[in-house]
Amino acid sequence: MNEVPKHSTGRAKKAGLPPGTPVYIGQPKVEQVYCRAFLYNSTTVEERVLHPAECINLHRDGMTLWLDVVGLHDVDAIRTLAEAFQLHPLTLEDILNTHQRPKAEEYEGYLYLVMRMLTFDPRSQRIESEQVSLIIGADLVLSFQEREGGVFEPVRERLRSAQSRLRARGADFLAYSLIDAIVDHYFVVLEHVGDQIEALEVQLMAQVDGALLQTIQAWRHTLLEFSHAAWPLREAIGGLARGETPYIQELTRLYLRDVYDHLMYVIENLTNYREMLSNLVELHLSATSNRLNEVMKMLTIIATLFMPLSFIAGIYGMNFEYMPELSWRWGYPAVLLLMLLVASGLLYYFRRRGWL
Repeated sequence: MNEVPKHSTGRAKKAGLPPGTPVYIGQPKVEQVYCRAFLYNSTTVEERVLHPAECINLHRDGMTLWLDVVGLHDVDAIRTLAEAFQLHPLTLEDILNTHQRPKAEEYEGYLYLVMRMLTFDPRSQRIESEQVSLIIGADLVLSFQEREGGVFEPVRERLRSAQSRLRARGADFLAYSLIDAIVDHYFVVLEHVGDQIEALEVQLMAQVDGALLQTIQAWRHTLLEFSHAAWPLREAIGGLARGETPYIQELTRLYLRDVYDHLMYVIENLTNYREMLSNLVELHLSATSNRLNEVMKMLTIIATLFMPLSFIAGIYGMNFEYMPELSWRWGYPAVLLLMLLVASGLLYYFRRRGWL
């Protein structure tokens, strides 16, 4: 079941601190921070897994360096890496604050991009979200993840392949490939969301359950969080595709426009799914109301049946001395027969009117 996430973000840790103060806001998702380094050109590639402090002097002329940092809770390690590559203090602050809105900002010497990476956990049936920060330089890409997943693995495999065009392109094309991998995984998550909504429809048609409404509301909230990841990213990618920045070449802008189109498709599907969930809520409420009406109709029919029977029983329950049929031998069976005929007549009338 998809649970509604808590709204507490931990921003209170930064209350009163000067701008640019590096404070980790989030929950540690790996035991130890590490860095996966790729140093490559069109003819060769080197891959290493190191501590962030050991990645400072890896860069060489004529080669592109990709440092994929996994884990953000070690503030000192992240600060050391940021200072080595001359990242602005505000950039370091945004990297460590894992509740950033997707955005793109240009600083002196690099371009900074924030995104949300979404994955679907089949065991918990939940969408998991984490922040990914990208630093795009002339021949350098830094990526910061909260945990390592399989979203970037296709990009790593392309770098390991000698026939890959990715190794012949610059750092901006590598950054595009990482962005495209994240956005492409949105489609994977969307498919799971569609399957869950179809399952909810089937369950709702089979049985009206109060817990089902909670599940629908939880998915509505999840899709809202999904929209908060996709809409701002669309604006940021659109700005990069249309803008003029020395860190994005013209050819890469063409590919970024394709990513922009993909995001538009994702947003349209999110809108459709949210409308479908709203319709399911209305259907659930309507089914609940119909069910209540059926119960009330049945109770009303039962009460109507017993009204004349209670009247007859009340008449013959009076303690008058001279009542008709009081001393008649067949009086008791006759009254019971009369009550049975009255009840049968009412039932026949209700059935003729279509009330039963």
